Amino acid sequence: MSVAQTARESRPDPTKFYRWLVLMFLSLAMFGNYYFYDALEPLAKLLQDQLHFSAQNIGMLQAAYSFPNIFTVVLGGILIDRIGTRKALLIFSVLCLIGAVITAFGAAFPLMVAGRFVFGMGAESLIVAITTGVAKWFKGKELSFALGINLMIARGGTFLAQNSPSWAKGAYNYWQNPWLIGVGFVALCVVGAVGYYILEVRAEKQSSLAPEGEQDKIVFADVKAFNLSYWYLVGLCVVFYSAIFPFETFAVTYFVDAKHTSLQLGGWMLSTLTMFTMIGTPIVGLFSDKVGRRATIMLLGTLLLIPVFLLMAYTNVTLYVPMAMLGFAFTLVPAIIWPSVAYLVPQRTLGTALGVMTMIQNLGMTGMNEILGKANDAAGASATNPGGYLAMMKILTVMGFIGFGLAFLLRQREVGSKGHGLETITANSSATM
Repeated sequence: MSVAQTARESRPDPTKFYRWLVLMFLSLAMFGNYYFYDALEPLAKLLQDQLHFSAQNIGMLQAAYSFPNIFTVVLGGILIDRIGTRKALLIFSVLCLIGAVITAFGAAFPLMVAGRFVFGMGAESLIVAITTGVAKWFKGKELSFALGINLMIARGGTFLAQNSPSWAKGAYNYWQNPWLIGVGFVALCVVGAVGYYILEVRAEKQSSLAPEGEQDKIVFADVKAFNLSYWYLVGLCVVFYSAIFPFETFAVTYFVDAKHTSLQLGGWMLSTLTMFTMIGTPIVGLFSDKVGRRATIMLLGTLLLIPVFLLMAYTNVTLYVPMAMLGFAFTLVPAIIWPSVAYLVPQRTLGTALGVMTMIQNLGMTGMNEILGKANDAAGASATNPGGYLAMMKILTVMGFIGFGLAFLLRQREVGSKGHGLETITANSSATM
C-alpha cells in the first residue's frame, strides 16, 4: 500500500450532511436531464400545427435521442473509467446543454433532429455518471434510499415538463418558447455537475472516498454464457419500454385529437404515469425484497398493459381508467426488471448484462418511435380523422401481448428446476450463483 493510499484511508469519512449535499447536486443534474427529454411530449401538437411537422417527424425527434444511446453504454462507460466521474459529468452535462440549445433554435427539422441527437449523446451517459457518483458516496451507507431519492427528483422533472402547458400556458403560443424553458432546466445539469466537481475536489483533500466502481461496459465474450431467463427478461424489457415511451411521444397529441381534451388536460393525464412511478416504484421494490415473486409481479404488470390501448381505442370510458392501469403497469415492471438482472447472471458479468439490455432497449425504442409516427401519417391521424390513430393503438396492443408472452415464459422457467431465485429470494434469504 502506497503512502498516499495510507494517508487517504486514515482520513475521516465525509459527514452525512456532506453526502446529502452531494446528492442534491447530482439530483439537480438528473432533474434537468429528465425535464428536457420529456418536454417534447406536450410540445408535439404545437410543432405539428406551427412548423407542419408530420407524426413521423415527431417520432424521429424522440428516436434521435434513443439512437446514440445504443452506443453510449460502451463509450460512456469507457470515458467515465478513464477520466473519472466528476470530469465526465461536466462533459456530458455541457453536451446536453449544447444539444438543447441546438434543438431550441432548430426551426428547420434536420437541425432540431441534430439537437436531439447531441442531447441524447450526453443524456444517458450523464445518468450513468450520476449513478456512479451516488454509488461512490453512499455505498455501504444509504445507497438504495439515495438512489430512490435521486430517481424521485428526476421524475419530478418529467412531471413538470408534462404539465408545462398548465403552469407555462403563455409559452405555448409559439413553438420555440417551451424549448427555451427546457434549455433553462438543462442548464441545471451543468450547475449540478459543477457543484459536484467542487464538492468532490474539496472532499478528496479532507476525507476518504470509496473508489469508483466499474461501469456498464460490454464484454461480448460474456454474452454467449447468458441463460435463457436473462434473454426472456431482455425481450420483456425491449417490448415493454418500446410500448410505453413511444406511446408517451404521441400521447398528448392523441388525447387532444381523439379524446378532445385540452392541451393542459392532455399533459396532466400523461403526467399521472409519472406520479405512479414516483410513489409506487420504491414501494413495489420493497415489497418484492420481502416476498420475492418478481416474475409474477412482472407478469401482472404486462397483463395490465394489454387492455389499456383497447380501452382507449374502442370505448368512451374516462381516460383516468386506462391511464391508471398503465400507471400500475409502469410501476410494477420497471421496479423489478432492472434489479432482476443481478439474480440471473454472475456478478462479474453484471455490467455486461446491463449494458446489453440497455443497448437493445434503446434500439427497440428508436424503431418503435419511427413505426408509430409512420403509422399515424399513413392513416392520416389528426383532429379531423381521430380514427387514424387506431393503427397505433393496435400496434401497442400487440406489444402488450408479446410482453405478456415473454413474462409468462420467464415465470414458467423461474418456477421450474432451472430457476434462478426471482420467485423465491427475499431480503431475509440468500442464494448462490
